[in-house]
Amino acid sequence: MSSPCEVAARQAAGAPLGFFERYLTLWVSLCIGGGTLLGLYAPAIAQGVGALEIAQVNLPVGLLIWVMIIPMLMKIDFGALHEVREQKAGMAITLFVNWAVKPFSMALLGWLFVKVLFADVLPAGELDSYMAGLILLGAAPCTAMVFVWSNLCNGNANFTLTQVALNDLVMVFAFAPIVALLLGVSSIPVPWDTLLLSVVMYIVVPLAIAQFLRARLLRRGAAAFQAALGRISPFSILALLATLVLLFSFQGEAIVAQPLIIGLLAVPILLQTLFIAALGYWLCRGLKVRHDVAGPATMIGASNFFELAVAVAIVLYGFDSGAALATVVGVLIEVPVMLWLVRAVNDSRAWYERGLARD
Repeated sequence: MSSPCEVAARQAAGAPLGFFERYLTLWVSLCIGGGTLLGLYAPAIAQGVGALEIAQVNLPVGLLIWVMIIPMLMKIDFGALHEVREQKAGMAITLFVNWAVKPFSMALLGWLFVKVLFADVLPAGELDSYMAGLILLGAAPCTAMVFVWSNLCNGNANFTLTQVALNDLVMVFAFAPIVALLLGVSSIPVPWDTLLLSVVMYIVVPLAIAQFLRARLLRRGAAAFQAALGRISPFSILALLATLVLLFSFQGEAIVAQPLIIGLLAVPILLQTLFIAALGYWLCRGLKVRHDVAGPATMIGASNFFELAVAVAIVLYGFDSGAALATVVGVLIEVPVMLWLVRAVNDSRAWYERGLARD
């Protein structure tokens, strides 16, 4: 018989696409427009909120980010790590693509487009900042939305939970060193103290809080846990949207002055998403991984933990930085691209399984 923890974990992995998640691109677009107008016509409001800082950490945004992240991290079951043995190939592909390929391919694509191909079009003073934002996005693989993508492509629930739990464990230790390495390679100053503080504030502490709340709620039973999660999950998206309004209120003048910036930054992010998804899916087929495992193994690398990327970009470079803008562009394009990838994985199942049938 499954334990309440396992039942709750499977239910979390199979959660349907909610109202806010389904139309996330629309909400993000409205927040971008609203934030931009706020920055143009009521800049004093945004500046007043931006002034509420302690040790270079904006208090309203810090609170919003925790509200964003904690409900998602409550879905993680670290007790599922023992299942790694059952799907070694799929788990190895997840770790390889997420940590040995993805951050570095994003840095390479960022350099190619931001520093070379689009350098004459983008603001010269923001090139390094845009690069930093792309690096932060590439070094933060998906934590929560992969549950949704896995469900939509009929992914194996236990594998999804296990890979997310293992990925989060790796992220606690690997995120800061990889980001620092790539920022250094890109000749961008590495604020080690702020970077490490960000990891503690936006990974370690909220993860600990989320797991504490998870354990307390599961003592009341799986049904109580799911009911509580259902009540608080919408606040995660609302907090994200509120953060975007603030971000774009600081970016308003830059966006109006150069409206092509968002489109140009979307190019390397889009190519990165498609490349990582294709690589993960191809490796899974080559290693004869089951299709219900290949789906979530592909999705976790293609998607991003954009809440973390946005949070760290704000702390490291500020609200009005190119880094913050670059991470927000990742939010804008992620949902439609990931929904298309889900459909591609489902439509290609027959082709995929023909490859598994070969000797």
